[in-house]
Amino acid sequence: MILKDAFLDQARSNRELGSPFTSRVLTLLAERLDAGNPVIDRMRSWKGDITNRGASLPLRILGGLHALVLSEECPELVAVYPPVNGHPDDEALGAAIDIALQNHQATLMHWLDSAPQTNEVRRSSVIIAAAHWLAAHYGTGDFVVSELGASAGLNLMWEKYRLDLACGVFGPRNSTVRLDPEWRGFCPPEANIKVRDRRGVDIAPLDAHNAEDALRLTSYLWPDQPWRIERARAAIDLCDIEIDKQDASEWLTPRLAEPHPGAIHLVYHTIAWQYFDEATSEKCLAALEEAGARATPDAPLARLSVEGDNRKGEGAPIKLTTWPGGKTIILGRTDFHGRWIDWNAPQHPH
Repeated sequence: MILKDAFLDQARSNRELGSPFTSRVLTLLAERLDAGNPVIDRMRSWKGDITNRGASLPLRILGGLHALVLSEECPELVAVYPPVNGHPDDEALGAAIDIALQNHQATLMHWLDSAPQTNEVRRSSVIIAAAHWLAAHYGTGDFVVSELGASAGLNLMWEKYRLDLACGVFGPRNSTVRLDPEWRGFCPPEANIKVRDRRGVDIAPLDAHNAEDALRLTSYLWPDQPWRIERARAAIDLCDIEIDKQDASEWLTPRLAEPHPGAIHLVYHTIAWQYFDEATSEKCLAALEEAGARATPDAPLARLSVEGDNRKGEGAPIKLTTWPGGKTIILGRTDFHGRWIDWNAPQHPH
């Protein structure tokens, strides 16, 4: 896909995900992709998949622009971005983008260096529901959890969040992080959850309590959706874990080596697999299969995957593979940002 089409495609996606402002920004950027600017030239010469199924260049530059706003580094952008101004005309918004592209190239280049790391907290809704389903299936609510592509680890704290559904409440009632997706389908079974141990890995982990890293996290959240930023900051306050910096495949094998009798080892990744290279993906799959062959009913292994597929506009499938057995089922589908969940898991996990 050519660069302009990638920006316009992402603009359509953002509009469908409830962010008309960032859709406009991406559309205006699509008109500004002529050669001659170092930031634009770097994107034009990018090798590989530049879309949201690959490197996500439009989201990288969108995050860089928002970082210039959050840091107040570019006052011209601040003046036309929410919450200061949620409805600037295209001329004013385009002029501010031009200034950012011309005067703040170092920041924008820095944001191009790394894949987006939204660490979207609402994806924890799926993890919570799947964990309760697994607990009912295996008869234990004890978990060891391992996240691949964990970013800052906000979705490793899932059992500390409150999942508020019309059919029931899961997690601590007094949690400062409240998740309330539109829920379609039967309610998952409720269990007493205890996380014995949690670890995460990322090739470029973020420290949620480091100011620069916190800026990177919040920059990928869209300015016309302030509730996402507020929720992320509440999750940061609860986050007390350090993420291991390593290739996921090198990390996963030793992580899976130790058995945990009486606990479910839940390995999960949410919109992260697409950023793994082929060798990493293959090694991760091999590590899971090898560990799965050693799994027992008393020490089962589960892999939860929330990754995009080819059904555009319909979110991502929620896939669960369990060992012993290596059986994969589809628990449903979810919006990429956790706004809604279509839950189709078997009602009786046993």
